[in-house]
Amino acid sequence: MAMTDTPSTADDDRARTADLEAILSVSNTDVDEAIHSVADNADAIFTWDYEKGARPALDKLYEKAKHSQWNGQTDLDWSIEVDQEEFAAALSEMRRMQIAEAGIDLKGTPFEVWDDKEWTQLSMETQNWSLSQFMHGEQGALLCTAKIVETVPWIDAKYYAATQVMDEARHVEVFAQYLDLKLNGHYPINAHLKALLDDIINDSRWDMTYLGMQVMVEGLALAAFGMAYQTTPDPLLKQLLRYVMSDEARHVAFGVLSLKEFYEGLTDAEMLERQEFAFEAAIRMRNRFLQQEVWDRMGVDVKKALKLFDVPDEVKNQDPFQQLLFSKIVPNCKKLGLLDANDGWLRKRFDTLGVTQFEDWVDTGEEYELLDAVTQDREAAAETA
Repeated sequence: MAMTDTPSTADDDRARTADLEAILSVSNTDVDEAIHSVADNADAIFTWDYEKGARPALDKLYEKAKHSQWNGQTDLDWSIEVDQEEFAAALSEMRRMQIAEAGIDLKGTPFEVWDDKEWTQLSMETQNWSLSQFMHGEQGALLCTAKIVETVPWIDAKYYAATQVMDEARHVEVFAQYLDLKLNGHYPINAHLKALLDDIINDSRWDMTYLGMQVMVEGLALAAFGMAYQTTPDPLLKQLLRYVMSDEARHVAFGVLSLKEFYEGLTDAEMLERQEFAFEAAIRMRNRFLQQEVWDRMGVDVKKALKLFDVPDEVKNQDPFQQLLFSKIVPNCKKLGLLDANDGWLRKRFDTLGVTQFEDWVDTGEEYELLDAVTQDREAAAETA
């Protein structure tokens, strides 16, 4: 058998430690500030071609978006009582079972002496943190889509993007209201999420805004929302997530439909830039959003906690939860030609993450109508009226 260049366990441990040091070296420097500024290096583009429907798929999406608007104040039942502690207690039991199944030894760590109260509090803080990052990401999408309105050269795309600006404002509104009204407030934005959003907004090329936000961030968010919807026992949060997912599916479809036409005219070198950007964004979203802020708030040494619960990449690559986060991204990258351009550069990288199994799943450009919860509910209400 031929020898391979697989690093030793010690080398692998050093690599993970070095990466952990890099993750922890990035922190929010303006966490107490209410305002964060990012240079938006893009030209605002007018078009004098007002022909509506020149791009039929985008026009169809625009009409669907106008029909499927909803009101976060009247279409969600905010009277529903939320007992976060009860839900968190059940989740904490599941967390401890997963830790035991993973063979993680808690002896000699602060967790060894934790009782039910601390584990339940951890579950509550984790939910607050996750929903807070969803909320911050939605504001990132709000800014990015406003930028797309300015920078995309097609009137059909400007029309649709304008409806998404309204969608994203509504998403920020309902996540903020849920966190403040039903839970106990929100966390600041994770430093690595902020850095990714900054990079997307800062790029001068309009298609990079699409790729970074519409395909990568929104694609991962759509998968994450779906998993949260399936696991939460809270009927209000289920209702909120179902409606947000209805919008998000259109948003990802918008990115795919717009970029497919544009990418067909790019050179190999230009496509490689987009492939590298997509892979870097995927790695950052998977490996760097590690709820460091939760450990800090719980009074646990952040570095020790991350080291304790860190797993090798080969284990992470086999984790169904980690893989499912890419279930919306991979088929969309394939439809855009990113997976196989340049001798399959991105395919090979996604292979290392164990996620190319999703390449033939339905892409969001075809799926979004199936997730239109707003229309489904209105039709159901009309039938019973």
